[in-house]
Amino acid sequence: MFETLLTKIAIIIGLMLALLFAPVALGNSLENLAKSLAKIRGEVEELQTQLDIEKEKHGNRMSALSSQLADISVEERRQKIALEKLQHSIEKVTADSKQEEMSGENLRPVLLAVLADYKRHVLQGFPFKLEDRIKAIDDLENNMVNQLVDPNRAANQMWSLFEDEIRLSRENGIYQQTISLNGEKVLADIAKLGSVFLFFQTRDNRAGMAQKINESGWVFKIAESRGDVERIAKLFDALKKQIRQGYFELPNPLRK
Repeated sequence: MFETLLTKIAIIIGLMLALLFAPVALGNSLENLAKSLAKIRGEVEELQTQLDIEKEKHGNRMSALSSQLADISVEERRQKIALEKLQHSIEKVTADSKQEEMSGENLRPVLLAVLADYKRHVLQGFPFKLEDRIKAIDDLENNMVNQLVDPNRAANQMWSLFEDEIRLSRENGIYQQTISLNGEKVLADIAKLGSVFLFFQTRDNRAGMAQKINESGWVFKIAESRGDVERIAKLFDALKKQIRQGYFELPNPLRK
């Protein structure tokens, strides 16, 4: 009986203690919950700030890409106009050579004038194998001046040079040529994309692009960022695997 009474007293004391400390425990829970909510709110605000920053960066990147696409379109139109002028010269030479009444001596100055225009086009244009292309023009010009080739045959040779120039604007591939880097002549691998983009890699692991600096001049510029070097490397790898179509992210050589 006494043990039963003690048990009842212990239960009553336990209940009294539970009731006594319940507000403290509840207060601690509420305080912890408030701290958690404050922490979560801070994290949400931080994420919102990061999201706003990323949105701004994305907008800036899109604006930059739009500007670069506009530059590429302008350069593409410029190259197209230059080719149209070249084709017009071809048509003129063809028409003149077909005139039966025109003698060889009358045709010679016409061919030399067209050849001079073509030489200016090459010197001011795309810096791909310039030495070889200029040498072919100079050889034909010297042969015509020294009368080592008759005008009709010279017209055919000039036609072949023009066709090579037009084909140059359509082909993509990897070649080798000597380029000038900071005043130094260097043999480099060249990735040519039509007659707009020209990227290079050297044996000492330098990479870069041909960049147009004005209306009549180009310069070979070494890529400064690791990202640009990796993008150029991926292009070379794709071309070596005969992958000539697809999506490639490349540095923009038209950007000043």
